[in-house]
Amino acid sequence: MPLLRSLAVIAAGLLSAALLAGCAQSDWDTPHAAPSALGEPAAGFAPETSPSPEATVHPEPGSWDEVRPSPGMRVVLLTAGHDSPTKTLVTAIRSWADAEHVELRTVAADDDLIDGIVQAMKLRPDLIVTAGDDLIDPLATVTASHLDQKFLVVGAEIAEPTGNVTAVDWTGASFRGEGLGMSSSYDAASFTPERCGRGIRAGVAAVLTGMTGVVLWIG
Repeated sequence: MPLLRSLAVIAAGLLSAALLAGCAQSDWDTPHAAPSALGEPAAGFAPETSPSPEATVHPEPGSWDEVRPSPGMRVVLLTAGHDSPTKTLVTAIRSWADAEHVELRTVAADDDLIDGIVQAMKLRPDLIVTAGDDLIDPLATVTASHLDQKFLVVGAEIAEPTGNVTAVDWTGASFRGEGLGMSSSYDAASFTPERCGRGIRAGVAAVLTGMTGVVLWIG
């Protein structure tokens, strides 16, 4: 009997954990207020005239520092690859989410890139942030057909982004897809924690303030 009682307790505990996990997964199914920008970018963040689609914007360094997302913003981190630049990006994005009280979920798309993008969209987040050059060509295929979903690509870019896709690049990081030229020579060493951190903050500031469909060049 003691053994049966112990097994029953363990089973009950596992069931409770599963139910709690199910509740946590369903939280994003409930409507919530769209995130807003807390604070404003400094002068020099955006051009004096609205940038044209696909334009490259050169914000002043640090001009995005005062912009924060409202608490509870729902973000999916979509990753592919295990190279050093991707790992540094992932760490920087998670650190940003922790600091800003962002609700972050991660989808690893290594097994099937298109399916990974679809999984991320099914969660209906406020923003999908991508890390990993392997995702660029699949993103170019998918994003134009889902204009209601916002994407932020950090450390790479889509060659012809639609208005729902924003990118952040710097010298050494401007991969645009297989067979396409780059704005600068690729340099894995350019993916430092500090630069990746600046990239996610600058990109989110652009999305929250409506400057989307462009490439931010942060140097």
